[in-house]
Amino acid sequence: MKFHPDKISVPSVQGYGPGWIQVAGERITHSIVIGSRGERLDWHSASFDTLTSDHFEQLAQLQTELVIFGSGSRLRFVAPALTQALILQRIGLETMDTQAACRTYNILAAEGRHVAVALLMG
Repeated sequence: MKFHPDKISVPSVQGYGPGWIQVAGERITHSIVIGSRGERLDWHSASFDTLTSDHFEQLAQLQTELVIFGSGSRLRFVAPALTQALILQRIGLETMDTQAACRTYNILAAEGRHVAVALLMG
């Protein structure tokens, strides 16, 4: 699927497919974090099963109001023990499959919200 936004001035996901997304014309095939204030970080987790609390600590350091977690090709919820850093900072966490996370992030970022999307590609 390819997106054609009206005019968005924040980093956005321009397209996606199985195992990839496109940001700023670049096809990305590894897990990544994108923030609405220009943040872009590799998220070193090859799959859902390799997630640790350190991954969510990295997200908490962005100090966003909300993190959208794309859990891969299917919806999978993270154990609350892994997300303690977000809870302590009072940062919301929404979980959805990666494609839905891309769409949701684009909408919220375009509205001017301070959000980040963490996407698993594996």
